Amino acid sequence: MTLSRRAAAEALGTTFLLATVVGSGIMGDKLAGGNVALALLANTVATGAALICLILALGPISGAHFNPAVTLADATQGGISWNDAATYIIAQVTGAFIGVGAAHLMFGEPLLQISQHVRAGGGQLFSEFVATFGLLSIIWGCTRLRSQVTPVAVGLYITAAYWFTASTSFANPAVTLARGFTDTFAGIRPADIPGFVVVQLLGAFAATLLFRWLVPLLPLEAKQIILPHPEPHSE
Repeated sequence: MTLSRRAAAEALGTTFLLATVVGSGIMGDKLAGGNVALALLANTVATGAALICLILALGPISGAHFNPAVTLADATQGGISWNDAATYIIAQVTGAFIGVGAAHLMFGEPLLQISQHVRAGGGQLFSEFVATFGLLSIIWGCTRLRSQVTPVAVGLYITAAYWFTASTSFANPAVTLARGFTDTFAGIRPADIPGFVVVQLLGAFAATLLFRWLVPLLPLEAKQIILPHPEPHSE
């Protein structure tokens, strides 16, 4: 599969992921009548379901990362080249912003927004470390040992992590960046973004190191991350 097709799949998947996160947040907030728990539940179910579908649909093309933390972790294990990883990350971030814009347009919201939603403090940061550590643990554990269940496991983990983390589990630097530009239910204040991104990356690499130790007989080069890596071909 050519890099351009793989990057397009990453951009498309991340676009739909953010459209789901932001759009379901807006819809849930509108319909919940001020009940934040109900709005969060709607946001959670939609995001988990969409993530499973997106991994199944686009995984065979790109590996279905949709997340710079996953891409960087994969690159450290030889699953993807660093040059390809850079292209993936650009595609993911671009797709994330497009997804936010699409959600705004669907719900008649102003296209350009800056979030005022404060997500600061040690509890929030530790939550993001835990959320991303858990996500990469699920990915590495399932893909190396029970790869057929990975798409469902990832979607279910994100669904659960919305509720057991104080931050509602962003666990994704591209998602975090784009959500800084929606002043809706899913937003995050731009000033809080750098801390989230740093702890997300730390969590991803900590889980990667742990699973290299937990399963020492695995080949040094990762054969897959979420789904088996597509065979790369030049244009």
